[in-house]
Amino acid sequence: MAFTTKKQFIAGVTCPKCAEMDKIQAYTEGGVNYRECVSCGFKDEMRLASTPRELQTRVNTDAAEIANQTQPVRLVDPKAQ
Repeated sequence: MAFTTKKQFIAGVTCPKCAEMDKIQAYTEGGVNYRECVSCGFKDEMRLASTPRELQTRVNTDAAEIANQTQPVRLVDPKAQ
């Protein structure tokens, strides 16, 4: 996520230094994202995390892999023993 050079307030964010809510502005300067508090002057470079890895589920797993993991169930009659 990249911000514009125009400073924009981020709603619901508290300043890590002065703990004031809704006083943080986000902007980009020289290709680097920054956040800045208008109340106390705190300024920090924002390091945005990369996109998270997709969790492995039955929906995004191919049929051959599911078939390899599938095992038949053997039912045992308790009266036959």
